[in-house]
Amino acid sequence: MTTTDATPQPPSVPMASIAAAAPVTETGRIESIDVLRGFALLGVLLMNMQAFAMPFSAYMNPTSYGNNDAVNFALWCVNHVLADGKFITIFSMLFGAGVVLMTTRARERTGKSAWLHYRRMLWLMLFGVLHGVLLWYGDILFLYGVCGLLIYLLRRLRPLLLLIIAGVLFCVTGLFLLGMESFVGKMSAKDLAGIKQMWSPTAEWLAGQEEAYRGSYMVHLSERAKAWASMLPMLVFFGWRIAANMLIGMALFKTGVLSAARSKRLYIGFIVVGFGVGVPMVAFGVHRQVSSEWDMVAGMGIGAVFNYVGSMIVAFGWIGVVMLMCQSGWLTGLQRRLAAVGRMAFTNYIMHSVICTTIFYGHGLGYFGKVDRTGQLLIVVLIAAFQLLYSPLWLRRFRFGPLEWLWRTLTYWRRTPFARA
Repeated sequence: MTTTDATPQPPSVPMASIAAAAPVTETGRIESIDVLRGFALLGVLLMNMQAFAMPFSAYMNPTSYGNNDAVNFALWCVNHVLADGKFITIFSMLFGAGVVLMTTRARERTGKSAWLHYRRMLWLMLFGVLHGVLLWYGDILFLYGVCGLLIYLLRRLRPLLLLIIAGVLFCVTGLFLLGMESFVGKMSAKDLAGIKQMWSPTAEWLAGQEEAYRGSYMVHLSERAKAWASMLPMLVFFGWRIAANMLIGMALFKTGVLSAARSKRLYIGFIVVGFGVGVPMVAFGVHRQVSSEWDMVAGMGIGAVFNYVGSMIVAFGWIGVVMLMCQSGWLTGLQRRLAAVGRMAFTNYIMHSVICTTIFYGHGLGYFGKVDRTGQLLIVVLIAAFQLLYSPLWLRRFRFGPLEWLWRTLTYWRRTPFARA
């Protein structure tokens, strides 16, 4: 990978003393990427909390379940406008950037990277299956693994071509949303009932969800396995978008955007457009949904397009904020803690599921359906504070998070040093 003044590149790791493929070393890490990853992960928790605490319909349609007073509805609106789809977009971009970073360094060390990458993705898919079935049906790791198998083939393209392909892929899911009304008209009665149950479930179905997830582990294991399997067809629907985000991340990495290596003017532009254009767009989509009295087709079809497109724009606004913070040296203490959370993103992501299912599911405290959005926000703050506190402490004694270490060991098929000397 060459470096030019026009497209600054992340710093390379000296390779002269490295004889075989090995995980990225601490000196080879890019701080701004770790900070952004930690920031995005905590944002993902903010949105996932709704699906941990309540039936999934409440994530999309706040009128379908639970307390919908002014405060709770306002919280849903703020989350939807500023977080829903935005942080998972950033997280997916960083995954794509990570593919370029890891495979480039592997080729510099050994002259090859394909088998290493595919082995890494296959292990990630297995982790995703275990996570989705044993802990929480909202797993994203399996989908990341599938998309990671495919985007590897495009990793060496120029940034402009990556962005063009990403734009095409991004439009595929958008066309699905625009054609929702037509699709609904052609669905069988059974399939249509399933879609309606996802958007505006019956009281009987909601009671069944409460009973299942407040029940014993084996009871909600069965329910969760069915929920996870039912989401697999969504790979066809959302996989296009995830892959597009990963390709955009590759392009942003290659041009130095994610390394905080571009001009302040660029990042300020991201912020102005991201929040000045993206936020009003998503907010208008909420207005349409309220005006339609939360009609299913309006909410899941054309109405969803505003957030679908707006989430990408707002995501760039958040990227601008974090890159400008890293570049300007603001809040250095917070940056270090976010970077530690980002370096342990795999462990911290799974920890979210362990903590939240223990709080809400029957094998733990059984609070499923009993905590409104204000209470959920408090739980998010507490978990985020804990991870911001413990992640730096952990990394003082260990080189990796425990799951990062396991994934690396399985990928490179040799034991990676874990504890610090």
